[in-house]
Amino acid sequence: MHTIVMIPKTFAAAILLIALTVFCNSRLLAQEQQSNYAEMKTGILELVNKHRAGMGLAPLTMNVDIERAATRHNHNMATKKIPFGHDGFSARMKVITKQLKGGTGWAENVAMGSETAEEVVDLWLHSEGHKKNIEGDYNLTGIGIEKDANDDLYFTQIFVYKK
Repeated sequence: MHTIVMIPKTFAAAILLIALTVFCNSRLLAQEQQSNYAEMKTGILELVNKHRAGMGLAPLTMNVDIERAATRHNHNMATKKIPFGHDGFSARMKVITKQLKGGTGWAENVAMGSETAEEVVDLWLHSEGHKKNIEGDYNLTGIGIEKDANDDLYFTQIFVYKK
Protein backbone atom coordinates (compact mmCIF):
# COMPACT_ATOMS: atom_id res chain seq x y z
CA MET A 1 0.00 0.00 0.00
CA HIS A 2 1.36 3.42 -0.95
CA THR A 3 0.67 6.56 0.95
CA ILE A 4 0.54 9.80 -0.93
CA VAL A 5 1.43 12.88 1.04
CA MET A 6 0.06 16.13 -0.25
CA ILE A 7 2.25 19.17 0.37
CA PRO A 8 0.32 22.41 0.57
CA LYS A 9 1.29 24.90 -2.14
CA THR A 10 2.32 27.46 0.47
CA PHE A 11 4.73 24.96 2.06
CA ALA A 12 6.22 24.06 -1.33
CA ALA A 13 6.55 27.77 -2.13
CA ALA A 14 8.28 28.36 1.21
CA ILE A 15 10.78 25.55 0.51
CA LEU A 16 11.48 27.00 -2.94
CA LEU A 17 11.95 30.47 -1.46
CA ILE A 18 14.42 29.14 1.13
CA ALA A 19 16.38 27.29 -1.56
CA LEU A 20 16.53 30.40 -3.75
CA THR A 21 17.62 32.54 -0.80
CA VAL A 22 20.44 30.13 0.09
CA PHE A 23 21.56 30.00 -3.55
CA CYS A 24 21.48 33.78 -3.97
CA ASN A 25 23.28 34.37 -0.66
CA SER A 26 26.06 31.95 -1.58
CA ARG A 27 26.47 33.68 -4.96
CA LEU A 28 26.55 37.09 -3.27
CA LEU A 29 29.17 35.86 -0.79
CA ALA A 30 31.30 34.51 -3.65
CA GLN A 31 30.98 37.82 -5.52
CA GLU A 32 31.84 39.76 -2.35
CA GLN A 33 34.90 37.55 -1.79
CA GLN A 34 36.07 38.13 -5.38
CA SER A 35 35.57 41.87 -4.89
CA ASN A 36 37.63 41.74 -1.68
CA TYR A 37 40.36 39.82 -3.52
CA ALA A 38 40.36 42.40 -6.33
CA GLU A 39 40.79 45.19 -3.78
CA MET A 40 43.55 43.24 -2.05
CA LYS A 41 45.36 42.63 -5.37
CA THR A 42 45.16 46.33 -6.13
CA GLY A 43 46.52 47.08 -2.67
CA ILE A 44 49.44 44.68 -3.14
CA LEU A 45 50.27 46.20 -6.52
CA GLU A 46 50.11 49.74 -5.10
CA LEU A 47 52.35 48.86 -2.15
CA VAL A 48 54.87 47.02 -4.32
CA ASN A 49 54.95 49.91 -6.81
CA LYS A 50 55.31 52.43 -3.97
CA HIS A 51 58.34 50.49 -2.72
CA ARG A 52 59.76 50.27 -6.24
CA ALA A 53 59.28 54.02 -6.73
CA GLY A 54 61.24 54.64 -3.53
CA MET A 55 64.07 52.62 -5.07
CA GLY A 56 63.90 54.59 -8.33
CA LEU A 57 62.39 51.63 -10.19
CA ALA A 58 59.64 51.69 -12.79
CA PRO A 59 56.18 50.51 -11.72
CA LEU A 60 54.87 47.07 -12.54
CA THR A 61 51.81 46.73 -14.77
CA MET A 62 49.19 44.08 -14.04
CA ASN A 63 48.76 41.51 -16.80
CA VAL A 64 45.70 39.25 -17.07
CA ASP A 65 47.62 36.20 -18.38
CA ILE A 66 50.13 36.39 -15.53
CA GLU A 67 47.30 36.95 -13.05
CA ARG A 68 45.55 33.82 -14.32
CA ALA A 69 48.72 31.77 -13.80
CA ALA A 70 49.14 33.15 -10.26
CA THR A 71 45.50 32.39 -9.46
CA ARG A 72 45.82 28.81 -10.79
CA HIS A 73 48.93 28.28 -8.68
CA ASN A 74 47.10 29.50 -5.58
CA HIS A 75 44.13 27.26 -6.34
CA ASN A 76 46.42 24.24 -6.64
CA MET A 77 48.11 25.04 -3.32
CA ALA A 78 44.85 25.86 -1.50
CA THR A 79 43.22 22.63 -2.67
CA LYS A 80 46.37 20.66 -1.76
CA LYS A 81 46.98 19.49 -5.35
CA ILE A 82 50.53 20.70 -4.82
CA PRO A 83 52.41 21.68 -1.67
CA PHE A 84 52.83 25.32 -0.65
CA GLY A 85 55.78 26.67 -2.58
CA HIS A 86 57.01 27.05 -6.13
CA ASP A 87 56.26 23.61 -7.61
CA GLY A 88 55.67 23.92 -11.34
CA PHE A 89 57.32 27.35 -11.65
CA SER A 90 59.16 26.48 -14.89
CA ALA A 91 55.96 25.16 -16.47
CA ARG A 92 54.07 28.33 -15.44
CA MET A 93 56.76 30.50 -16.98
CA LYS A 94 56.68 28.54 -20.25
CA VAL A 95 52.92 29.05 -20.50
CA ILE A 96 53.18 32.75 -19.64
CA THR A 97 56.03 33.28 -22.13
CA LYS A 98 53.98 31.65 -24.87
CA GLN A 99 50.90 33.74 -24.02
CA LEU A 100 52.92 36.97 -23.88
CA LYS A 101 54.88 36.00 -27.01
CA GLY A 102 58.09 36.68 -25.12
CA GLY A 103 59.68 37.37 -21.78
CA THR A 104 63.27 37.31 -20.64
CA GLY A 105 63.04 37.37 -16.84
CA TRP A 106 60.75 35.73 -14.32
CA ALA A 107 60.32 35.48 -10.56
CA GLU A 108 57.61 34.44 -8.14
CA ASN A 109 56.68 35.29 -4.56
CA VAL A 110 54.28 33.13 -2.55
CA ALA A 111 52.87 33.59 0.93
CA MET A 112 50.26 31.98 3.12
CA GLY A 113 48.33 33.15 6.15
CA SER A 114 48.53 36.91 5.79
CA GLU A 115 45.18 38.68 6.03
CA THR A 116 45.82 42.00 4.28
CA ALA A 117 47.78 43.48 1.40
CA GLU A 118 49.95 45.33 3.91
CA GLU A 119 50.80 42.13 5.80
CA VAL A 120 51.80 40.13 2.75
CA VAL A 121 53.92 42.91 1.20
CA ASP A 122 55.58 43.57 4.59
CA LEU A 123 56.34 39.85 4.87
CA TRP A 124 57.90 39.81 1.41
CA LEU A 125 59.92 42.98 2.03
CA HIS A 126 61.40 41.42 5.17
CA SER A 127 62.57 38.34 3.24
CA GLU A 128 65.77 38.78 1.24
CA GLY A 129 64.69 36.62 -1.73
CA HIS A 130 61.16 38.01 -1.96
CA LYS A 131 62.42 41.60 -1.66
CA LYS A 132 64.94 40.92 -4.45
CA ASN A 133 62.05 39.82 -6.68
CA ILE A 134 60.02 42.94 -5.85
CA GLU A 135 63.04 45.13 -6.66
CA GLY A 136 63.98 43.14 -9.78
CA ASP A 137 64.15 44.26 -13.39
CA TYR A 138 60.54 43.40 -14.23
CA ASN A 139 57.74 45.39 -15.83
CA LEU A 140 54.74 43.03 -15.72
CA THR A 141 53.08 41.23 -12.85
CA GLY A 142 50.10 39.13 -11.92
CA ILE A 143 48.71 38.52 -8.44
CA GLY A 144 46.51 35.67 -7.28
CA ILE A 145 44.69 35.15 -3.99
CA GLU A 146 42.78 32.05 -2.86
CA LYS A 147 41.36 30.82 0.43
CA ASP A 148 41.69 27.19 1.50
CA ALA A 149 39.23 25.05 3.48
CA ASN A 150 40.71 26.37 6.76
CA ASP A 151 40.17 30.00 5.64
CA ASP A 152 43.92 30.56 5.18
CA LEU A 153 44.76 32.90 2.31
CA TYR A 154 47.35 31.98 -0.30
CA PHE A 155 49.12 34.69 -2.29
CA THR A 156 51.19 34.44 -5.43
CA GLN A 157 52.82 37.34 -7.25
CA ILE A 158 54.58 36.55 -10.50
CA PHE A 159 57.04 39.02 -12.02
CA VAL A 160 57.96 39.09 -15.72
CA TYR A 161 60.22 41.25 -17.85
CA LYS A 162 59.11 41.63 -21.45
CA LYS A 163 60.56 44.11 -23.93
